[in-house]
Amino acid sequence: MTPFWGPDFDELAETDPEIASVVLGELDRLRGGLQLVASENLTSPAVLAALGSTLTNKYAEGYPGRRYYGGCAQVDRAEQLGIDRARELFGAEHANLQPHSGASANLAAYAALVQPGDTVLAMELPHGGHLTHGSRVNFSGRWFDTVGYRVRRDTELIDYDEVRDLARAHRPKMIICGATAYPRLIDFARFREIADEVGAYLMVDAAHFIGLVAGRAIPSPVPYADVVCATTHKVLRGPRGGMILCRGSLAERIDKAVFPFTQGGPLMHAIAAKAVALREAASPRFRAYASQVVQNAQALAAALAAEGMRPVSGGTDTHLALLDLRAVGVTGRDAEARCEAAGITLNKNAIPYDPEKPMVASGIRVGTPSVTTQGMREPEMRRIGGLIARAVRTDPGRPGGTETLARLASEVAELVAAYPAYPRG
Repeated sequence: MTPFWGPDFDELAETDPEIASVVLGELDRLRGGLQLVASENLTSPAVLAALGSTLTNKYAEGYPGRRYYGGCAQVDRAEQLGIDRARELFGAEHANLQPHSGASANLAAYAALVQPGDTVLAMELPHGGHLTHGSRVNFSGRWFDTVGYRVRRDTELIDYDEVRDLARAHRPKMIICGATAYPRLIDFARFREIADEVGAYLMVDAAHFIGLVAGRAIPSPVPYADVVCATTHKVLRGPRGGMILCRGSLAERIDKAVFPFTQGGPLMHAIAAKAVALREAASPRFRAYASQVVQNAQALAAALAAEGMRPVSGGTDTHLALLDLRAVGVTGRDAEARCEAAGITLNKNAIPYDPEKPMVASGIRVGTPSVTTQGMREPEMRRIGGLIARAVRTDPGRPGGTETLARLASEVAELVAAYPAYPRG
């Protein structure tokens, strides 16, 4: 029995039919369209079962064996299982599964390693970085002296020479590598060398690609980083939440930075669901999945390139691709809206040195975690590339545009019907 049609849902439908309709509406959305947001995935029913369990009732401030409340024997078991699984899967000396999100994990890393006013070197947001890497609207940019590095104009790859030059000039206390819209592998060894040269901590924000690391599809940052922060959703295919891996020498500082410094009671149902996802990620089946995610992203990028949408940096080594739409004369904002009308969910995204404002953008970002979970492979990626191209080029403001997008939505529905999200029964 799936978690969507069991007695628990029946009770929800009777108690709160409005929210029940939202739950069913979201399920219909997942089943009826293409989910290409790079930071999303479809958890297993087992993860959802743990997430919707009675563990949500337990208040458990502290850590296993060191709680501020009684009655924590069962949640202690769940959290310790998750910690042990994370350490084994990633070869980490220490793991903390309590961060509520990737941003919470990053905040804890800052709290453990640096002081307000210290200098931090990280990737600029317009070049693929994250809000927590120094954006002025975020704590990272308001509390710390952040210096940004960029990608090269000619290759659109990280300029490691610039990173070294900036590190030498500014002597940061912490260097961050990792991104939200950078499709290529990151040379963690080079970052480690630069950090060592200037006496900086190296923090890797692996939120986007930690699932590929778990599946051995890309190299691991763990041997090189002092701290690795990550989300447990995205490619890892767990519940929404955060995770921190670190050297044993930093374990106490990281744990205290999570609790009690930045968070209170942990979400024990979410931690149990993280443990389930980590067990799934240790399987040979997940390794095959992670490899297919990358192959699908490369096939989708190639298909879109053939349609005149230029892949930034020339392609991808990961689960996502960033496409420059200027050659087709459509902004990222318009492309996102047109694709949504065709049943294709993706997001507008700035490209390096983008002439447009971020809320308009010249590009789109596509990711393959969800469609790969549904069982799609390279032939489907080529078909999806064609569907995206047709949607992007269809102006709903012109005669027949709305009808064309509706017909595309029917084609999308036909495709996903063969690879349904959460199959019935």
